[in-house]
Amino acid sequence: MYITITPQKLGGNYSQSSADFVGYLEKENEGLERDMEHFFNQYGDEISAEEVVKEIDGNTAKLKKKEPKFYSITVSPSKYELKRLQNSREDLKTYTRELMKDYVASFNREINGRPITINDIKYYAKIEHQRTFKGTDKQIKENQPYATKILQLKTDIRNIQEGRAEGNIKRMKREIDKLERQAPHQQNGKRIVQGMAKDGNQSHIHIIVSRKDTSNSVSLSPGSKHKASEVEMHGKNVKRGFDRDKFFEKAEKTFDNTFGYKRNFAETYKARKDFVENPKLYFAALMKLPANEKALAFKMITKTGLPVIPSIPVSQAQIALRVFKRLRRGAEVAIKSSSIGI
Repeated sequence: MYITITPQKLGGNYSQSSADFVGYLEKENEGLERDMEHFFNQYGDEISAEEVVKEIDGNTAKLKKKEPKFYSITVSPSKYELKRLQNSREDLKTYTRELMKDYVASFNREINGRPITINDIKYYAKIEHQRTFKGTDKQIKENQPYATKILQLKTDIRNIQEGRAEGNIKRMKREIDKLERQAPHQQNGKRIVQGMAKDGNQSHIHIIVSRKDTSNSVSLSPGSKHKASEVEMHGKNVKRGFDRDKFFEKAEKTFDNTFGYKRNFAETYKARKDFVENPKLYFAALMKLPANEKALAFKMITKTGLPVIPSIPVSQAQIALRVFKRLRRGAEVAIKSSSIGI
């Protein structure tokens, strides 16, 4: 499971409208007459993009220009988790509605002296089934040297064809074909390039949640630096904070309980966090797993893009010496204060 929580980001001052972001989430529906994915929330389906913009934009009372008007939550189940689903569309809707209860429960806040409930937040979600390779993806970065050479050769060929240079076009085309085959990352026999659609089940969830509660009077920020505390304001003790660790861990348990999924050690948020903060503890736990679970754990680690461990050394000390530093660099990208990656 890979979950991110990010504030609205549209330059120095935040846009006064969610229209651009909502429009971006509508991109998969372009050109479709059937099988379109609509926005939904806790109680409703087939909500229009126009209604989403109206509701989010109308719920921003007293927010300053430099404060986000909404937060974006992206939930990307792994291929192992997606295989567990019987119907991606309906199952992911069910999971979203349970997940948002976990989101609410992770706030250390009260409204009028009572705990926050799901009815206190204004959110809209949308399921997408496609993903494309981006410039930040490992496959694109590692294919880039080949892409640069291919682009240069194509430019040279064009210059020759237009009389600005001389050269052997046939030889250059053979070199291009060779580079296309040599690129380390291929999909269906073709070099992976930016913008190419990813193969397989890529279903994931986008959620836009208002910064303000449904009464448009209380600010609820999952980006709060305070995990769970109380502070005295105007002579009263006020609860504050959002517990990200609690949210991410509950998100996993909710998925597992909802779909009867047996989560491997390597998939857990706690394991990935230990990987960065206490690698000795992580590998000690990894090596104690039963053989079949350990084999699957190493397979999952490989799939996340972390370096492959060539063999399992005899002692944990050797493991630490060989791979701690290499693996930790990769994992630090995934473990952030506002995101988790499996």
